[in-house]
Amino acid sequence: MDTHPSCEDEQLEVRLLLEAIFLKYGYDFRNYASAHTKRRLEHRRSLEGMSNFAEMQHRLLYDESFFNKLLLDLSINVTEMFRDPWFYEKVREIIIPHLQTYPYLKVWHAGCSAGQEVYSMGILLKEEGLKNRVQIYATDFNELILQKAKDGIYPMDVVREYTANYQKSGGKHSFSDYYTADYENVVMNQSLKDQVLFSSHNLVTDGAFGEMNMICCRNVLIYFNRELQDKVLQLFYDSLCPGGFLCLGSKENIKFSAVTDKFETVSEREKIYRKKR
Repeated sequence: MDTHPSCEDEQLEVRLLLEAIFLKYGYDFRNYASAHTKRRLEHRRSLEGMSNFAEMQHRLLYDESFFNKLLLDLSINVTEMFRDPWFYEKVREIIIPHLQTYPYLKVWHAGCSAGQEVYSMGILLKEEGLKNRVQIYATDFNELILQKAKDGIYPMDVVREYTANYQKSGGKHSFSDYYTADYENVVMNQSLKDQVLFSSHNLVTDGAFGEMNMICCRNVLIYFNRELQDKVLQLFYDSLCPGGFLCLGSKENIKFSAVTDKFETVSEREKIYRKKR
């Protein structure tokens, strides 16, 4: 007799596992894209030598350390400094002139992961003379990842790539001006952290941040299903001031979403949108 679970049974096991995570720990992955979620869960199941997702569910209910491993697996932590340099070029060209008209600015990096894009934007704003009138909010739901962002420590072997991205993005100085280095790591300068408030925020379950001039949430929505994308895009709309800018990732857009008519497209390639006044 074949005891291997059917595809339908396995899908049910995954749904029950995600429900258990939500009910026990308050993290809601139920509307994440199913293929991505299942792939990450299968990776952890394989590492732990478990035979099915039901076994994982039992383990996470009674072993919080195992849940913390799972939380890291399900977090989206793939990023780099000045990722998509052409995006930052367009920010300098299109968004900065508008931001320079405000006496005080608020910028939200939603789903900031390990902080690379937060520091990238901090460098850009510093170079454009806006550092002393901006408050940056950097949020993520995973406290361990958020601590990495606060620390701003990155391995030396990625610095060459980060430097190349910085130069392509229209950087005005030497990238090495913004960090100190030892043999294995670089540490981002404290001055880049002065205007940054790192805090826990879950896009799935938490509320709006009010009156932002710009929101950056790049390459996060692709991991959500359509229903959750609509919910988060409405959250961003509610969090932006009139005329505020929304910056998404290269594979994301607001077409066919519930908020399409509430934004104007500023730059299609770079996925920059502006809330209608």
